[in-house]
Amino acid sequence: MTDSPSADRPVLLDLSDGVATITLNRPDAMNSLDVATKVMLLDTVRQVADDPAARCVVLTGTGRAFCTGQDLKEHISILRSESSDSLFRTVDEHYNPIVTALAGMAKPVIAAVNGVAAGAGASLAFACDLRILADTAGFNLAFANVALSCDTGASYHLQQLVGRAKALELLYFPRTLEAEEADQLGLATRVVPAADLTTEVRALAERLAAGPTVALGAMRQSVAYSAGHSFEESLAFESSMMTKTGATADHAAAVAAFVAKEKPTFEGR
Repeated sequence: MTDSPSADRPVLLDLSDGVATITLNRPDAMNSLDVATKVMLLDTVRQVADDPAARCVVLTGTGRAFCTGQDLKEHISILRSESSDSLFRTVDEHYNPIVTALAGMAKPVIAAVNGVAAGAGASLAFACDLRILADTAGFNLAFANVALSCDTGASYHLQQLVGRAKALELLYFPRTLEAEEADQLGLATRVVPAADLTTEVRALAERLAAGPTVALGAMRQSVAYSAGHSFEESLAFESSMMTKTGATADHAAAVAAFVAKEKPTFEGR
């Protein structure tokens, strides 16, 4: 499924050559997340997670921003007209399910950070496996600026990337981390010229999409599992993933290709 690049939709999806590209498409609002966008983003992330044709997922934005988090104009409007209980149900109804689907899918996920990623937008990027940043992009953990706690998995993924002390510093004292500093802190996998971002990300995504998808997904799940479990539990989980991947057609093809001294072709199954 491919949406027209000019489609008047807050979230676009392009699926080609095994790469599913999800694009936040509210450039005039810095790709901030209103309710309609969050609902469509959740549906889209779940769709590509379940689609075997999507063997690698890319999350990006249109315009100057990757995603600036909650749409504060809508937030203020709801705050003035409804109870705060109704307002903050969006965490459980939207943000948590979105980041759970993004972080939990059994296939590689890349954030193509084309511009500023702030608040929940930064959190979404941190939930991806790889973050390729344009040299004009940056991160801002802006939650404290609006007197709110962090959400969308920031407390979990941020400290895995930079450590507890630095994570708290970035949350306590929000500022924009330019691409170079983000790279130095470990928040960026790679920084590339803004003009090259699409090309660089596409090449990386196609390489992953041509790989052994079940094995890559198992690696992703194993790393996530080990972050919250003991060494012994992690070994047991690794064993289950080895059994799972050992039964795939890709494994059989890879072994046969090795014996024949040929390069294997993976089908993602």
